Amino acid sequence: MIEDACAALKAGKFVLLYDFDNRERETDLIIRADAVTPHDVMTMRRDGGGLICTAVHPEAARRLGLPFASDLLKGIGAAEQTGDIPYDRKNHSSFSIWVNHRSTFTGIPDRDRAVTINAIAEQVKRSLNGGGHNFAAEFRTPGHVALLRAADGLLDVRRGQTELSIALAEMAGTTPAVVVCEMLDNDNGLALSKEDAQAYAQKNGLVFIEGQEVLDRWDQIKA
Repeated sequence: MIEDACAALKAGKFVLLYDFDNRERETDLIIRADAVTPHDVMTMRRDGGGLICTAVHPEAARRLGLPFASDLLKGIGAAEQTGDIPYDRKNHSSFSIWVNHRSTFTGIPDRDRAVTINAIAEQVKRSLNGGGHNFAAEFRTPGHVALLRAADGLLDVRRGQTELSIALAEMAGTTPAVVVCEMLDNDNGLALSKEDAQAYAQKNGLVFIEGQEVLDRWDQIKA
C-alpha cells in the first residue's frame, strides 16, 4: 500500500491518510502542494471540511524563516504550552503562520488559495535546492492558508499528520510541501470514521493508508 500511496502522491492525486488509533483518529485528504488546482481546493472544502493547511519540511521552514505559532504567541496568556494537546502531551502543535500570496485579492476563493499553495511549494523547492528566496516579498500575513512546520527529525520526534505527510512526500521523491485537510462527518460533525473514510476512498478510486504503514516504512529506511 505504501507504494500505491507514493505513486498517487507523485501523480498529483489525493491520498487519504489516517493517523493512529491512539492519536487523533482522523483521516486527512492530502495532495502535493505543487499539484493543487482550484478544483482540488473545492474538493477539500466540500469532501474534507476541515482546515486546508500546507505542511512544509522543517529545513525549508528554517530557511524561509517560518516560526511556530506557539513561539510567536508566547507573550499571550492563552498561548499553547507543552502538555496542552490532549492527543500529544509531549509536543506542541505544528501551526506556523497563515498567509495569502500577494497577487490574490481576499485570498479565500479556491483560485486564490491554489495560487498561494502553489507558490508555497515553489518557495520550499527553491529553498531546499539552495536558491534565493524572499518569503515576505511574495506573501502577506495574516492570510487564509495555514502553514504547518514539520518537527525536526520528522517521525523520529513527532507522529502527526504533518510529519506523516512530509515523510510520505520524501518517500515519493516529491517536493516536501503537502496540503492536508481533515475529513469531517456531515451528519454528526465529528471526525469522519476510519470505515467511512475507507469507503470514500474506494468509491472515488483513491488510496487509503494508515500512519502505521508510513511509520513502518520510515523505520525500515532509517534502519
